[in-house]
Amino acid sequence: MAFFTYILASQRNGTLYVGMTDSLVRRIHQHRAGTYSGFNQRYGVKTLVWFEVFDTRAGAFRRERAIKKWRRAWKLQLIERSNPGWCDLYEAVIG
Repeated sequence: MAFFTYILASQRNGTLYVGMTDSLVRRIHQHRAGTYSGFNQRYGVKTLVWFEVFDTRAGAFRRERAIKKWRRAWKLQLIERSNPGWCDLYEAVIG
């Protein structure tokens, strides 16, 4: 089983959300559908701009917690390194 740490954005250089899950497709779908009220629904954070795969839940959780403590500039650099166009990666994930 794979686990994921991911970053969603409202737009390029917009509001960011960092999370982790064991099903990236299901979780991003929930964000987009507004299944849960809260931060994502309030700020329109629905574009998958970065993710990383882990073999363990603990690894994904540690990475999520570390990134949440980062400065915003570091998060933007992480996204820019692998996704300079801030493309929505959801379509690539679902196939």
